[in-house]
Amino acid sequence: MAADGDLYHSDFFAWTQAQGRAIRGAASGGNAPIDWDNVAEEIESLGRAERRELSSRIATIIEHLLKLSCSPAAESRRGWMQTVRRTRGEVEDVLADSPSLRPEVPSLIVAATARAARRIADDLDAAGEATPEVLARLRAITLTADHVLGDWLPDRPG
Repeated sequence: MAADGDLYHSDFFAWTQAQGRAIRGAASGGNAPIDWDNVAEEIESLGRAERRELSSRIATIIEHLLKLSCSPAAESRRGWMQTVRRTRGEVEDVLADSPSLRPEVPSLIVAATARAARRIADDLDAAGEATPEVLARLRAITLTADHVLGDWLPDRPG
């Protein structure tokens, strides 16, 4: 098992292949050594990666919804809407593969909205679009799962 643990740290891909063979062998009555601690850690990390992917895609949707809600820039609007639509489909793919993540969506939205609002305020300021009215509108936006994952798109500002 020490050799498997060493392989885990020196060549992760080779370790995954060796552990896959060992698990298949154990399932069919073989007795190849399995690096259980690292196998368990990697399985858990796959779940964390799936959650991070969901969080990242939700953040992308929110960022673009906030831009659509607040930025007066007309030339970027179509691209923002396309990104929202495409990314909503990607979120649905993640949730189809891991439906147990669906209850986490509301808390991911709250966290991502706060972070995105700060970034958008900076972007609006850099573009000379950060009027007090625009920033007040940005701070007032509350997004739900229906806003983020449904068909909703904000009206053009102004």
